[in-house]
Amino acid sequence: MTNIIEWDEKYSVDVPELDECRKQLMDMFNSLIEIKTNKGEAKDVVNWVTEINEFSKIFFSKEEKILGRKGYPDLDIHSKAHRRFIKKTIGLRREIAEEVDNLTVEDIVELRDWLIRHFEARDTLFIPFLRIHRYVDECENKK
Repeated sequence: MTNIIEWDEKYSVDVPELDECRKQLMDMFNSLIEIKTNKGEAKDVVNWVTEINEFSKIFFSKEEKILGRKGYPDLDIHSKAHRRFIKKTIGLRREIAEEVDNLTVEDIVELRDWLIRHFEARDTLFIPFLRIHRYVDECENKK
């Protein structure tokens, strides 16, 4: 299936807890794409969109807490991007509430690709910041 995307280390932020969430979100999108492509049950589509929305909120909250505890300077900008994604998933839920066929595979892929671009462009910006903090914390613990 051409729309399925596999985990790649380039999506990693070097924080195992966050990387696991990323993998899980990608798997959720893959499942939703597969269901839509194979013309699966409408209730399954609705359930997966809801799951993606709810899981995204939890995941983004974890990421923001980690960044907030370390004082990441661009947290506000980063959080706004997360909120835009959540708004888009809520929009998908509204569309399918009216009629599940309103949601196309292209819509799902577009949202998934937004998330991948976010991983590659925005999330990579905080990796050096977190690594420096991890190094400082490790040095402090050695004292």
